[in-house]
Amino acid sequence: MTVWYPTDNGHADLSSHDSFVNGAPHNTFARMRRDDPLAWCDYPGGKGFWSVTRHQDILDVNRNFAVFSSAHGIRMEDQTPEEVVARATFQETDSPAHTRTRMLVAKAFSKPMMALFEDQIRELCVEILDKVMEQGEFDAVKQVARQLPMRMLGRIIGTPDSDLEWLVAKGDALIANTDSDFTDHVLDKADTDAYRLMPFRSPAGAELFDYAKNLMARKNAAGDTSGVLHLITQPDSTGQVISELEFRNFFCLLVAAGNDTTRYSIAAGLHALANQPELLPQLQSGDASLWDTVPDEVIRWASPAMYFRRTALQDFDMHGKTIKAGDKVLLWFVSGNRDDTVFDKPFEVNLRRTPNRHVSFGQGGPHVCLGMWLARLEVRVLLEELAKRAKRIEQTAPHAFLRSNFVGGIKSMPVRVTPR
Repeated sequence: MTVWYPTDNGHADLSSHDSFVNGAPHNTFARMRRDDPLAWCDYPGGKGFWSVTRHQDILDVNRNFAVFSSAHGIRMEDQTPEEVVARATFQETDSPAHTRTRMLVAKAFSKPMMALFEDQIRELCVEILDKVMEQGEFDAVKQVARQLPMRMLGRIIGTPDSDLEWLVAKGDALIANTDSDFTDHVLDKADTDAYRLMPFRSPAGAELFDYAKNLMARKNAAGDTSGVLHLITQPDSTGQVISELEFRNFFCLLVAAGNDTTRYSIAAGLHALANQPELLPQLQSGDASLWDTVPDEVIRWASPAMYFRRTALQDFDMHGKTIKAGDKVLLWFVSGNRDDTVFDKPFEVNLRRTPNRHVSFGQGGPHVCLGMWLARLEVRVLLEELAKRAKRIEQTAPHAFLRSNFVGGIKSMPVRVTPR
């Protein structure tokens, strides 16, 4: 059974956010994988770009960081050199700068460290699910999928629960800055030039900058060394510390990416359970080995980070074409995760799928997702606790997708849950 059918005509404009309002245009990606796996795409907002859509090509380009750089931006928008420097998170750096920052925080996000949060995650899941089960009908995204990563964010960065709604709203304004439900400064519909030096070209960046500065001042005054923010401000092996701008950009990235991508993965999982009724009994089967494969299949299905951009540092030949030095190259992870030469029946959610070589975490390159172990853990525990409580999950009205060609996800979905 297919959970969701693509509706595009096979020739969607990938540069347009409106092409994604009904979900990713998978008919277009299927055509490109088959007929034009390195496709030149025009971009009305600036210089055009190459689209890489096959799974193996995505891995190959992502691994070839000597030729394909992250240090010129990770979205399709063009940036001036000044904007690149001002807005760069460690996602938008190459080695050695990327390696230096990553080494400071890698331990804090490692699999063993994330495992220590399992009890806290489970407590939050129980609280969230027990509350909505009493209601019976609710918005699965706003009242479940959004709640867990938001509340875990506070524990990761060491910020008060009372600040979380505000923080996540600002994170939404950053990463979902193409959707009017999340920002008054829609990237392609409003003049955002005044914020061109802010992360994601959003005024929310300035507010998060101020929050981060004040938060660290309070933590330092109190001698509070908890949370990942303390780790990133420590000297590296050479005695260097990150600059104030680097720290603030990292904070913005942590708030936005650390919350939204997991939210949309959970939302996709809930959508699958509501529309593929055989999945919930599988989760309830008592097969413990199933939980080893469930998180990655849900995250493959969701593909919340739909693409990342690289920029060619030199000419490069591929599929009989030449990528010129300076060209933008987009790695469409959302396409690679539906490549039927790699995934059998890619439009079905197969909770036992193995191997599962999805590319949702940017596998293969130095920028593999820092939060992947936390994301897997949150997805698994949330679904474990839901399976204990739900007899049936039904979608009661149409869902709505985020208006974005960068971050893909369901932003609202009414459901009815019948308790066991």
